[in-house]
Amino acid sequence: MYLGLDLGTSGVKAMLIDGDQTIVGSANGSLDVSRPHSGWSEQEPSHWVRATEEAVAGLKAKHPKELAAVRGIGLSGQMHGATLIDASDKVLRPCILWNDTRSHVEAAALDADPRFRALTGNIVFPGFTAPKLAWVAKHEPDVFAKIAKVLLPKDYLRLWLTGEYISEMSDSAGTSWLDTGKRAWSSELLAATNLSEEQMPALVEGTEQAGKLRSELAAQWGISGDVVVAGGAGDNAASACGMGTVSDGAAFVSLGTSGVLFAANGSYLPKPESAVHAFCHALPNTWHQMGVILSATDALNWHSGVTGKSAADLTGELGEALKAPTGVTFLPYLSGERTPHNDAAIRGAFIGLEHESSRAVLTQAVLEGVAFAIRDNLEALRSAGTGISRVTAIGGGSRSHYWLASIATALGVPVDLPADGDFGAAFGAARLGLIAATGADPIAVCTPPVTSGTIEPVSALSGTYEDAYKRYRALYPAIKSLAH
Repeated sequence: MYLGLDLGTSGVKAMLIDGDQTIVGSANGSLDVSRPHSGWSEQEPSHWVRATEEAVAGLKAKHPKELAAVRGIGLSGQMHGATLIDASDKVLRPCILWNDTRSHVEAAALDADPRFRALTGNIVFPGFTAPKLAWVAKHEPDVFAKIAKVLLPKDYLRLWLTGEYISEMSDSAGTSWLDTGKRAWSSELLAATNLSEEQMPALVEGTEQAGKLRSELAAQWGISGDVVVAGGAGDNAASACGMGTVSDGAAFVSLGTSGVLFAANGSYLPKPESAVHAFCHALPNTWHQMGVILSATDALNWHSGVTGKSAADLTGELGEALKAPTGVTFLPYLSGERTPHNDAAIRGAFIGLEHESSRAVLTQAVLEGVAFAIRDNLEALRSAGTGISRVTAIGGGSRSHYWLASIATALGVPVDLPADGDFGAAFGAARLGLIAATGADPIAVCTPPVTSGTIEPVSALSGTYEDAYKRYRALYPAIKSLAH
């Protein structure tokens, strides 16, 4: 048996698979986000451990014999989080999360240093780890002085699981300290934020062994014998392993809290000025590009909270058949935007409201706004040299047929639906655990799921969608000066 642990923003998911990659069971532990100030987003690392214990306890209650047979564990996690620990492994402050934008001033200063884009292949976004450390150095110097190690969220879990300070390439590529082409820490970039390689974890590939489960935990979980812990992956690369998006040209769209358009690459293709992320993949000698929007299902959940209707009820009011855009446009920049704008200060808006604008019209606009934001990502990926001819949809938002039809029509490419099953980050992490424990061929393990159906673009609406996208594109420069 193999265990995948996915540390998300809202919870930890634990998934068991067997040697044939059949899912045996899964369980969850819940997490909350603390927002003490505008633009801040934090979590206590101790809560990650508690949620992981909850999830594993849930598996043990239902599948004790299977859990006892675990031989490999893979880790996946929310990226970019700054987890700061001292020389005795004590956490120095709450972790600053991926969607925290407090360090936008520091990010701009680092991004102005040409070495960062040249070596990392990426803009220094406010959500990345390096600017957060620059913020801590400036605003919390006593904390900064005590930092012995900087760990990404899943790698803090690894420290608890194994006692080792280890990370891997895909997650570390989101720190702004990795030489992404060489797949190694850059001492030059670390020095630019007054840090050293000694304060970083060791690096392995996601498919390699990165510690063994501590005997106390193994005994607590009912496991005997050695359990290998794989390097693992950042959440999007782990989802790509779960989806089999590991070969050049394969792509998926993820409608989770954030939205991601992800394409695997057989070579390193940076184009930082497009705000496309060019990261290492979890598999050796493989990279990936992705465009990221900060609010996907988050935008629909916000609308749900305002209207007092569940997300399912709201999308249900639209029916199954895709409708032409109404003229009401929604910009989903509720907490700023990454691709293509790299703008932490921009905020969302409804444009074109009139007396006839019903709740259903606003819901339609929210779904279209996210679809158009993903189209922005597609255009950015194209400018960076990646062509996408079709995508597979994953994430909670992919349960809405209407939303997927809107995305297919906005992108002008078919959207494939995987057959019933869970092919997300926890499954990808379990696959990496299997590879690390058995030495299996990563490409042979990370195969794509069977496609249960395809949603084609609605050709009759392609013209009106193109017009609506042009309106959408024109709005960001029009409102930018109001938000800054």
